[in-house]
Amino acid sequence: MPFVRRSPKVRRLIPNFREVEREYYRRTKIFPIMHCVALREDIYQSYPWVAQSLYKAFCEAKRYCQVSMYEFSALKYMLAWSIAEMEEEMEIFGENLWPYGLEANWHGLETLVDYAHEQGLIKEKVDVRDLFAPNTLEDFKI
Repeated sequence: MPFVRRSPKVRRLIPNFREVEREYYRRTKIFPIMHCVALREDIYQSYPWVAQSLYKAFCEAKRYCQVSMYEFSALKYMLAWSIAEMEEEMEIFGENLWPYGLEANWHGLETLVDYAHEQGLIKEKVDVRDLFAPNTLEDFKI
């Protein structure tokens, strides 16, 4: 990791990134999605249960991580201000900084589609629902 090794060839593009990102979120209510899981169409057609099973597995992994992170009796990470950082993030974003699922991410995904269309990356706007496997769109119990 370049930041850990302090490589002189790597620097932050925006030095005051925290302030810029906080302001962007406050203005737009969008916290950019970091990752998206893709599934090949042929796999989904052959094994439609895989999409929902992957989604459930990631939801459970997230829940496990959050329970561990918010256990303050003994810090899990060697970060002096981790509790204060988590409190600040919860104040800004609420308790679910990394929301999963279509409904929770609708605004960000719709904005992404708008930007992609405006910038000529896609010819036509697509319905956000069409980006996801149909059986992952419904709520379910883990």
